[in-house]
Amino acid sequence: MIGAFPVLEEKFSAFLSTHIKPTHKAAVSKFASERMQTIPFNMHNGAAAKARLYGHGVATSYGEMCYHDNSLVSASLEALIQHLVPTVDYYPDRSYVFTFLLSSRLFLHPYELMTRVCHLCVEQQRSGDALLDKIRFREVAPKLVQLLTEWTETFPYDFRDDRMMRCLKDMTLHVARGDEYSWRAMQQMTQRLIKRLSALGQYEEAVATLNAAAQERPASLKTKQASAQRADILSACDDPFILAQQLTHIELDRLSFIGPEEFIQSFAMKDPLENHKGFFRKRKTSNLEAYVSWFNRLSYLVATEICMPAKKKHRARIIEFFIDVAQECFNIGNFNSLMAIITGMNMSPVARLKKTWNKVNTDKFEILEHQMDPSSNFSNYRTALRGATQRSETAHSSQEKIVIPFFSLLIKDIYFLNEGCANRLSNGHINFEKLWELAKQVSEFLVWRQVICPFDRDRRILQYLVTTSVYTEDELHLASYESEGPENNMEKDSRRSLRSSLLHRENRS
Repeated sequence: MIGAFPVLEEKFSAFLSTHIKPTHKAAVSKFASERMQTIPFNMHNGAAAKARLYGHGVATSYGEMCYHDNSLVSASLEALIQHLVPTVDYYPDRSYVFTFLLSSRLFLHPYELMTRVCHLCVEQQRSGDALLDKIRFREVAPKLVQLLTEWTETFPYDFRDDRMMRCLKDMTLHVARGDEYSWRAMQQMTQRLIKRLSALGQYEEAVATLNAAAQERPASLKTKQASAQRADILSACDDPFILAQQLTHIELDRLSFIGPEEFIQSFAMKDPLENHKGFFRKRKTSNLEAYVSWFNRLSYLVATEICMPAKKKHRARIIEFFIDVAQECFNIGNFNSLMAIITGMNMSPVARLKKTWNKVNTDKFEILEHQMDPSSNFSNYRTALRGATQRSETAHSSQEKIVIPFFSLLIKDIYFLNEGCANRLSNGHINFEKLWELAKQVSEFLVWRQVICPFDRDRRILQYLVTTSVYTEDELHLASYESEGPENNMEKDSRRSLRSSLLHRENRS
């Protein structure tokens, strides 16, 4: 079974290459091999896992659903769907509703699930007597509305699929024939859903506009004097605490638009109707990917700000400023911006500026690096994250509620959980214990996501952070060589090649 570890590492490397820039990937992939060792051996072995599950405690089975100590551990897909369907005297536990709606997309499309649930709910009330059927459906209608409300409020992006919206409309008409109160509740639910989807569309358009503005190239790199004409971060904000607050605004804004299902969509089976209009018009993980892109942008912005100034004293001052910003991010609980800043400062064009770094007191930076050290599966960071989470749970102020995780590590944890544990057991049952674990990790993210940023917005600073142009990797290397000249023949050759390459690109454009 140890042979499975390199396979998972290789698959995750491919996953990283799809979603994360090389510098970001390097920052978080150091622990990949180590992380694999933390996955229990029995996660890769159905029989061993079963022995662990049922070796102690009470195991029971009801039809096609198996429980251990009153917790559902496995079932057939049909039984799980049936378990989601409300009746006159039954409504599924909310934790089950969230868990199955989240991970059912690993096995069937949300549209198919919704169609089957609504069909079963209606059919179960049929008795052959039209009047009795109407009475029975009137009794179950409020519970069906409750289920659909939980679905639309927790997973609203599923309803970007026009088939889902048609199904919702059909059920509204069906409910209207039997219960006016439930019909009004359905109408209100649909209005809230449309409002949420409209906000999502506006957000995605805004991000696209900001990204287009940020694509404008910075000042020419032919001379340091030309580069110096560009405004720098200190002209936008010279207070580390204020900048950390504005970074937290961006983080929480973008987190709030990530759907919980996006964590699972990355692993879900490919839909045969991928070109179907509506749902598949936009990628299912677009908001998650946009958030990862923000991390990449912030890392490159930090590196650009450091490499851009012509004077060594100015570069040192900017490094010290970003160290202070990183410290304020840590204090706030904004670990994603903290890691992006550390990543930018560790990029090779920045790290090689030895004369600049000699003018910087790095004690505070070394402490921050230690907090985000990837060794032992980021154990220091995970300890700090637990502390921030506990502070959030007992918070006396809105600021104390803020927890913004190092996002790529969260994605990686969910990825390894998915890849390291089988979806189905040897008897064909769905491994619901795995689904519980996926839901546990994603539900924690939902708590962090709903925090409203308490800090005042500074639109000028926010505009600078999200739209000011940043150097490409090649431009960063050349700016670094022009700040502090090449130290060996390899660097000299690299500078010569970069100058030629960038000049060629400028002439072509």
